[in-house]
Amino acid sequence: MLLDRIDSPSDLKKLSTSELPILAEDIRRFLIHNLSSTGGHLAPNLGVVELTLVLHYLYNSPSDKMIFDVGHQAYVHKMLTGRKHRFDTLRQKDGLCGFVKRNESEHDVWEAGHSSTSLSAAMGMALARDLKGETNKVIAIIGDGALTGGMAFEALNHIGDEKRPLMVVLNDNEMSIAPNVGAIHNYLGKVRSEKIYRKTKDELDWLLRKIPAIGGKLASTAVRVKDSMKYLVAPDGMLFEEFGLKYFGPVDGHDIPKLMETFKQADSVEGPVLVHVLTTKGKGYTPAEEDSHAWHGVSGAYKIESGQVIKPVGPPMYTEVFGNTLIELAEQDKRIVAVTPAMPGGSGLLKFAKQFPDRMFDVGIAEQHAATMSAALAMEGIKPVFAVYSTFLQRAYDQVVHDICRQKLNVIFAIDRAGLVGGDGETHQGVYDIAFLRHIPNMVIMMPKDENELRNMLKTAVEYNDGPIAVRYPRIQGRGVAYDSEMSTLEIGSWEIVREGDYTAVLAIGPMVQVAEEAAELLKREGLNVRVINARFVKPLDVKMLLTLAKEHMPLLVLEEGAIQGGLGSAILEFYAEQNIQPVSVHLAGVPDLFIEHATIVEQREQCGLTAEAVAEQLSSLVVRVRQRAT
Repeated sequence: MLLDRIDSPSDLKKLSTSELPILAEDIRRFLIHNLSSTGGHLAPNLGVVELTLVLHYLYNSPSDKMIFDVGHQAYVHKMLTGRKHRFDTLRQKDGLCGFVKRNESEHDVWEAGHSSTSLSAAMGMALARDLKGETNKVIAIIGDGALTGGMAFEALNHIGDEKRPLMVVLNDNEMSIAPNVGAIHNYLGKVRSEKIYRKTKDELDWLLRKIPAIGGKLASTAVRVKDSMKYLVAPDGMLFEEFGLKYFGPVDGHDIPKLMETFKQADSVEGPVLVHVLTTKGKGYTPAEEDSHAWHGVSGAYKIESGQVIKPVGPPMYTEVFGNTLIELAEQDKRIVAVTPAMPGGSGLLKFAKQFPDRMFDVGIAEQHAATMSAALAMEGIKPVFAVYSTFLQRAYDQVVHDICRQKLNVIFAIDRAGLVGGDGETHQGVYDIAFLRHIPNMVIMMPKDENELRNMLKTAVEYNDGPIAVRYPRIQGRGVAYDSEMSTLEIGSWEIVREGDYTAVLAIGPMVQVAEEAAELLKREGLNVRVINARFVKPLDVKMLLTLAKEHMPLLVLEEGAIQGGLGSAILEFYAEQNIQPVSVHLAGVPDLFIEHATIVEQREQCGLTAEAVAEQLSSLVVRVRQRAT
């Protein structure tokens, strides 16, 4: 394969332009084959093969800064910069990261797991370049989905005002993870379809080139005529030109000669430019082209020939349980609506959207807007369920504080991917939401030990009318428990003892309850009876049970799949401090003060000491120390 000869951008530049289409097909075959074993973001990368080839062919990375928005479309970039030999380790422990990673290569100049950051980063790098008196190119590659993020428009506003040399490449495939929505999407759709305007513009360009290169009124008049013609015939790119960026496109993102020509034209312009590139997500692999939504990110292996994804057997994922339960509740309560920031599939809401199309609101990649819109819905008597990944809820922190909690509005937060997430790694770990939510007044936070309790918590959240309430749940399969015949509401702030014991107690939440039970079973063989408590409410705490534990002088271990600092354990220590109570001993187990990189969830738990064996060992040591102090 021609790909075998490419280990760096300098190798790529040795090829003739006629060889690039051959290399593009090699790259697609490589991606389809390798990701069939590891999983990963297949469709986005198949769509940017030619675009990435042309960028690396024309520009000089890493001196020219290529800034990928999100980074899940950067596999081709990784292949061209010396990492194709590591693709069998993609998203695995100590292996190749699924996103751009600065410590992985000098060619990875910016890290992003959340969208809409590339333009701000590009502006910062362009300013730094000019301050240092350098002349390198700065190129931001952003998708049309990411362009719906408000941060992108804040950056566009500044870019157009500063007029610094900077290139924005708009990779327009009409998709983010799910089909794009909103006015920006509709605007770009109109730009894509304005064939008459593009033909007129091309003819006008040809005519103006025939005018002799003279100064004065004739030349300036010609420019004004061309600009006026743009407004008269169609708004092709006018939005970006009004922001102050020179617009080029739309251009076929799979036509290498046309891409080459367009980028060279863009390079001849002073100041910021935007190149609008049309690509097909999943190009070259029929299953991914036909359903680019499903093939955006494949969590595991698949069969290349049929496109059959090999799914795990067993109980449903918590996400699926959430989606099905919400439908049941919405059938009974017409106030319920669902809100999602561009994640209807990932959040388990596709069935809900089909059954209740008028009660489903996908706002695009706009978490801040989703939060404040939910606040207003709640203010008007609606029951909004804001379904969002834990890692993306971070982006709406101010709106949660100011617009929802401060006004004590009945917004339900369905926080998916709470805890460790596996292959997506450090940018997507859902381990911080407890710490940044529990200190906000009026907030209630709960997490179920199994899928049946998740159903009851959702019922509880719908029935709760005293302010915002959050239900957080992990990115794993359920435990396979039976469901109650009818959903019931839980007493706010109530915990439950799931296993009796008198030597020590484990206060656990979510999937850690099962880990605690397994650890208790291991210790039972050593003659130690461990009490396991499902501390399902992080806020408010079960004060009555905490006081009882203190009176029993029982050593405690708080077990959570979240950041230790500011988590459930911190809340319990704060409570005892406020009450001036000195329990025998309180120890904390959770995610330490570091970013947990990509691996399987099992491996990540091992790294954090959140396995049954590690917990049993810690409990055993805890009991020994307490006994020693007693003697």
